[in-house]
Amino acid sequence: MVDEVRIQGLGVIDEAVLDLSPGFNVVTGETGAGKTMVVTSLGLLFGGRADPQRVRPGAGRATVEGRIVVDPGGRAAERVEESGGELDEDALIVTRSVSAEGRSRAFLGGRSVPVSVLINLADDLVAVHGQSDQQRLLQAGRQRGALDRYAGGSLTKPMRAYTKAYQRHRQVSALLEELTTRSRERAQEADVLRFGLEEIEKVDPKEGEDVDLAAEEERLGHADALRGAADTAHEALLGDAAAAFEAANVTSLLGQARNALEAVREHDPDLAALADRLAEAGYLVSDVGTDLASYAESVDADPARLAAVQERRAELTALVRKYGGEAGTVAEVLAWARRSAARLTELDGDDDRIEELRAEHTELTERLAAEAAELTAVRGRAAERFSEAVTAELTALAMPHARVVVTVTPTDDYGPHGVDEVEVRLAPHPGAPPLPLHKGASGGELSRVMLAIEVVFAGADPVPTFVFDEVDAGVGGKAAVEIGRRLARLARNAQVIVVTHLPQVAAFADQHLLVEKSDDGTVTSSGVTALDREGRIRELSRMLAGLEDSELGRAHAEELLAMAAEER
Repeated sequence: MVDEVRIQGLGVIDEAVLDLSPGFNVVTGETGAGKTMVVTSLGLLFGGRADPQRVRPGAGRATVEGRIVVDPGGRAAERVEESGGELDEDALIVTRSVSAEGRSRAFLGGRSVPVSVLINLADDLVAVHGQSDQQRLLQAGRQRGALDRYAGGSLTKPMRAYTKAYQRHRQVSALLEELTTRSRERAQEADVLRFGLEEIEKVDPKEGEDVDLAAEEERLGHADALRGAADTAHEALLGDAAAAFEAANVTSLLGQARNALEAVREHDPDLAALADRLAEAGYLVSDVGTDLASYAESVDADPARLAAVQERRAELTALVRKYGGEAGTVAEVLAWARRSAARLTELDGDDDRIEELRAEHTELTERLAAEAAELTAVRGRAAERFSEAVTAELTALAMPHARVVVTVTPTDDYGPHGVDEVEVRLAPHPGAPPLPLHKGASGGELSRVMLAIEVVFAGADPVPTFVFDEVDAGVGGKAAVEIGRRLARLARNAQVIVVTHLPQVAAFADQHLLVEKSDDGTVTSSGVTALDREGRIRELSRMLAGLEDSELGRAHAEELLAMAAEER
């Protein structure tokens, strides 16, 4: 609910604060006192058009600040959070300002936001009905959604069945379109994959083969140097010492050193340990020498094998360059081949898949048409009930010859909610064709039509706050009482704010706000008053007789208040 509205520099209002309550709030005052500015201010708060001519002469800008109590877990709170704003103890602070030059600024929960954010927020918080306001229920999507909620449980099962068929139909349609429209691209992709797999299959690489071949090529390319180095090392370690007069081999030298130490080892344990280490070194050198001899015999320069290895490596390198990844290995080539084979199988099976999808698409289309027809039938029956209910309400609202017709028109386009376009139309008098609401009714009539609709929709199309301006235009007497009675009924489930000049309407209010001008023709902070019972009697008397202290007027005002109290 709207808890408080602060207005500065708007029309005749210099500065005013409206403390609003739950239930039925009514705003009255003399003609020109600025009552309509209340509706204008609420319209601005929720994204209404910023008219710089509304800025009070002499004021640099008009500012409206509203404090709105919201459900911290509801959609409105989510929208605030998405916009970067914050709640203040479950209350939302909304500010809108309009400069005399026409510049408009909006703040939501302490955060500057585009005006479009306020418009979206209004969908969850308020319905403003006035001559210059965009009516919430005039939107086609709102009318369809409201009728669906009015239909209630009778629509639940067919809507669930339709939604299931619709979602699957969209999935199948999208997949079928992708497969059929991209047939050429898919054929080209299959050719590329097939060529690559044939190329890899022809070379037939093995996991790790590139590493082994690189090592073998390195060994074959340096066979002579490797064998020479092994022979030299072998001679140095185990060569014939008798044939070498200039230098003995390492084994002989180690043996001489060991013999020298062995002769005296018993005299010193430390020296004995060194002798043992020389013995171990001798065994190790002997083993290495033997292995070197075997290695030298195994190294063989084989030009034919070297050429074969180099040719094989060239083939693998070509594959890696085409199909390998960043590491550039045969393992990556094999991984590409596995992925490509799976993708090729998928592409080759698309033709069969397309036929299956076409058959399913045909079946789903038939089912979707049947489910949509059921939705249309349910909506049609709900539309008849709704039309009769609203027309009956209009009869009591001084529009006895008006007729409301809700048309449900099937189209060829399947949407998430069916194929129906729903429109509320009004025939203002017998013989007149039903026209869309914004064309078939004047401003005052439109407000009464919207009131009748809201009363019928109460509970089916919930909104926290309703605002009505000129809902009683051209109405008096018994019809005015009926308007008040229906506004009070609507206020049982929502907050209702009404600007009125009819005492019969004002008498039904839970809170009565009086707007009064000061001597200089402006409305100041003291110019908006919440009336107590005595104050209400005086104001209703003024509205009835034009005189605040008229005894007849006061008696009639007390009678109205008593009647309204019994009705509530």
